[in-house]
Amino acid sequence: MSWSVLQTRRFARAYKKLKNNVAADVDKAVATIAANPSVGTLKKGDLAALRVYKFRSGAQMFLLGYTVEETPRLIYLEALGPYENFYRDIKR
Repeated sequence: MSWSVLQTRRFARAYKKLKNNVAADVDKAVATIAANPSVGTLKKGDLAALRVYKFRSGAQMFLLGYTVEETPRLIYLEALGPYENFYRDIKR
């Protein structure tokens, strides 16, 4: 059985602002996560439910934050952005 992927408003707004080549890399990262949801690292502390998958687009490192629900097999794409200030912005 496959995983369903849903996106939050925060993720959708960030995705909409991306250039086409970066959006293609994000699509590849989402496909990787959908195939294996445990690929991201599980965070601790305030962000204990969040998993983060790191990937590169060109020379820049991007982080994709997501949460996983096992029972209905859902992956929620929470946040997307460059490495700088990613964790500060997601805590808001």
